[in-house]
Amino acid sequence: MGTVIVGAVVVAVCALAVYSLHRDKKNGKSCSGCGGNCSGCHSGCHTEQ
Repeated sequence: MGTVIVGAVVVAVCALAVYSLHRDKKNGKSCSGCGGNCSGCHSGCHTEQ
């Protein structure tokens, strides 16, 4: 029974992490996968080469 509870907790934590990453990307808080909206980026995602 303990294994099932721990497994459920691990699945819940993973689901929350994926949801948080999706929400951040949707709100533009993530630089990975810019999405093409360069007008709102202010070059924060790009480094000088």
